[in-house]
Amino acid sequence: MARITDYRFGQVKIDGRPHHRDVLILGDEILSPWVRREGHSLCPDDLAWVVSRRPRALVIGTGAFGRLRVPEETRKWLDSQGIELIALPTDRAVEEYNRRAEAAERVACGLHLTC
Repeated sequence: MARITDYRFGQVKIDGRPHHRDVLILGDEILSPWVRREGHSLCPDDLAWVVSRRPRALVIGTGAFGRLRVPEETRKWLDSQGIELIALPTDRAVEEYNRRAEAAERVACGLHLTC
């Protein structure tokens, strides 16, 4: 399972490899760049890649200042898919993802790297 080894504004290192664009992670798979339809608002369509892989939980990093919104519609849709949503500022989301990954949970992670 991929491990996030460092995060700072605009960059994340996954297994030591730097990424400068938003990313989705599940297991050893990484999707980068992760481009959202509405930029700073998370829509169900933005999560098709993750949902098709059936994680038990999805940790969303909402950016250094929490600018990525997760609308109620998206929250309800994830719940209907049986996926627990955890949305936190990106630095805290990295910690939460790593904790769950180390516990061998089937967890996915989507990280907004900037604002």
